[in-house]
Amino acid sequence: MASEVVDATAPKPRGGRFCTVCNERRAALKRPKTLEQICKECFYAVFEDEIHRVIVDNHLFKPGERIAIGASGGKDSTVLAYVLSELNIRHGYGLDLFLLSIDEGITGYRDDSLETVKRNEIQYGLPLKVVSYKELYGWTMDEIVKLIGLKNNCTFCGVFRRQALDRGAALLKVDKLVTGHNADDIAETVLLNILRGDIARLSRCTSITTGEDGPIPRCKPFKYTYEKEILRSWALNLLFTYAYFKRLDYFSTECIYSPNAYRGFAREFIKDLERIRPRAILDIIKSGEDFRISTSTKMPEQGNCERCGYISSQKWCKACVLLEGLNRGLPKLGIGRTRGLNNERNKDMKETNGTKALQSKQFGTLDF
Repeated sequence: MASEVVDATAPKPRGGRFCTVCNERRAALKRPKTLEQICKECFYAVFEDEIHRVIVDNHLFKPGERIAIGASGGKDSTVLAYVLSELNIRHGYGLDLFLLSIDEGITGYRDDSLETVKRNEIQYGLPLKVVSYKELYGWTMDEIVKLIGLKNNCTFCGVFRRQALDRGAALLKVDKLVTGHNADDIAETVLLNILRGDIARLSRCTSITTGEDGPIPRCKPFKYTYEKEILRSWALNLLFTYAYFKRLDYFSTECIYSPNAYRGFAREFIKDLERIRPRAILDIIKSGEDFRISTSTKMPEQGNCERCGYISSQKWCKACVLLEGLNRGLPKLGIGRTRGLNNERNKDMKETNGTKALQSKQFGTLDF
């Protein structure tokens, strides 16, 4: 039987290894949420177009708005800053963009990442504002960890960082603050709020825009973007990836104080689910969106902190409670529920009033 003759000049079969978008180039990756085999060129175009559609469909911005981009120097915020600046020009959003960074005072981590952000300032032509824990609170995270150890340090940092972002945004006089929180982050937050029984946060954590009733709304353009897709553009660095072609500059080291963070356990669980069922991340977000809070559930009423003026559902905001504990040499005083310290505050009103002016001078009062 004669052997089959193969024509070497015949076109190669366009099977699964070819991009399902252009059907011309070889696929470089499989998208986790669609399972599409896609080439790197089409990935860049699809990725950027999806972010544009999220912005437009959710009416995230209005022409002429001043927008602060929370910039840590990490992969998420770096991609966000680059893509948003590109889309702003390409689609004529008409936005004034700024980079806003928080210096927590972590030697060997934040000082290095801030150097990356300063380079991004030049690379993207975006003005940069840096706000530090030391100037806002009188403490650095290095000093706090030295006092309390590694067990509850993320509680202090998370509370202080959130308020610092708002204060920095106020200094920039922006209309909105955008962050690089991706789909994985939001799915983790849904699980954490369920585990903690935090109904108030659970009811709003999946919203693409939060804080609309507060001083400065926050937007998450990456709400439906998998971390793996952001990472993918870095992981293929030597194969002409997003980072290589766009010459993006980012900082990759994890925080030295976060290895035992509670969120880390939720993150590992999410990763395990994703390996079994890639759409699990979006399904968790959808479940969070569909939660309905009983009308009989008493929700906290937002007011203002009597000490610093920041939004709070208690007499003192969480940052002031934590700071009071630090300044009194009782750092565990503010860990967990704040009600105990607020009750103590009511019993000791005279002392509080006596130090109120001093603290107001230290913090300043937000005026929106």
